[in-house]
Amino acid sequence: MGMTLEKLSASIGAQILGNGKMQIAGCAGLEEAGPDEVSFVANPKYIRKLQDTKAGAVILSAHYVKTTQKRPLLVADDPYFAFRQAMVTLHGFRQHPQPDISDKALIHPTATLGKDCCIHPMVFVAASARIADRCVVYPNSYIGTNVTIGDDCVIYPNVAVYDGCVLGNRVTLHAGSVVGQDGLGYATHGGVHHKIPQVGNVVIEDDVEIGANCAIDRATVGSTLIGKGTKLSDLITIGHGTRIGPHNMIVAQVGIAGSVQTGAYVSIAGQAGIAGHLKIGDQAQVAAKSGVISDVPDKMQVGGQPSLPLTQAKRNYLAQAKMPQLLQQFKQLQKRVAELESQVEMAKSVIPDTDQ
Repeated sequence: MGMTLEKLSASIGAQILGNGKMQIAGCAGLEEAGPDEVSFVANPKYIRKLQDTKAGAVILSAHYVKTTQKRPLLVADDPYFAFRQAMVTLHGFRQHPQPDISDKALIHPTATLGKDCCIHPMVFVAASARIADRCVVYPNSYIGTNVTIGDDCVIYPNVAVYDGCVLGNRVTLHAGSVVGQDGLGYATHGGVHHKIPQVGNVVIEDDVEIGANCAIDRATVGSTLIGKGTKLSDLITIGHGTRIGPHNMIVAQVGIAGSVQTGAYVSIAGQAGIAGHLKIGDQAQVAAKSGVISDVPDKMQVGGQPSLPLTQAKRNYLAQAKMPQLLQQFKQLQKRVAELESQVEMAKSVIPDTDQ
C-alpha cells in the first residue's frame, strides 16, 4: 500500500525536505531502490552511494543532508529506526492464517488452547500443555507435556518444545529449533559416561525471537533462561543451565556452554564460542569467531582466540598479518650476521697475536 512522502514522514517522525506529494510504494536498499521507493543511510561508508541510487527518497541524519540534493529527503535522528518504521508502515509484518484448529492436528484431551489460535495440520500438543490466546503453531511441530505458551506466540514448522518448558508472551520460534532437549549432562565414572537425569526446563521470557535450527538445552536442575527481548539468529546452541540476560543480541553459529550468565544488552557476533561457567557483563561485546575462556567485565569489547580486549586483539591480528614480512627480514638479518661473523673470523686469522 503506497502513500505520499508527506504522510510517510509524519508516520515515522521524520522531517521532509523536498516534494511531499511524491508517491512512495515501498522500501529498498540504496542499490536496488527505484523511483517510487524509499531507502536510507545510517552508516557513513554508504554516503558515496547516494550519488548513484535511483531511490525516490532517502532517510538520513541531518549531518549528511548537504551530501545530496538530487531527491527528497527524510531527516531523522535515528535513520535506521526510521527506516524500520517505514518498513512497518509500507510493508507490515508477515500475515498468519486466520484462527483455525485443524482436524489433522493431534491435541491431547487435557491440553488447553486459548481463543483465536491457529493450529496447523500435523501439530502434536501433548497432555496438560497450555497454549494461550492468538498463538500460531505451524505443521509438524511438537508441544510437549506440561508446556506453557503465552499469548501471541508463533511457532514455525518442525519446532520441538520439550516437556515442562515455558514460553512467555510474543515469543517466536523459527523452523527447526528445539527447546528443552537434554544437555550434555554426564558423570564419568570408571571410564564410562553415565547420564544424569535432566529434570530442569527452559524458560523463555517475553518478546524473545529464536532463529532457525537453534538448540536450547534444558537445565539439569532449575531453568535455562532466555531473558526478555533477546534475539537469537540461526544455528545457535545454548548449554544447560545458562542464563541469557535481557535484550541480548546473539548472531549465527554462536555456541554458549553450560552455566554461563550474560548481563543485559550483551552482543555476541557470529561463530563466537563461550566456555562454561563464565559471566559476561552488561553491554559487553564479543567479536566474531572469538573464543571466550574468562569472564568479561561490563561494557568490555573482546575478540580473538583466546579472547582479549578488542584493541589488543586487533594489534595482535595486525602483527600476525606482518609475520611473513618480519620472517623474511629475520632471515635476511640471520644471513647478514653470519656474513659479519665470517668476516670477523677472517680478520682474526690475519691480525698478529700481540700477546705473544
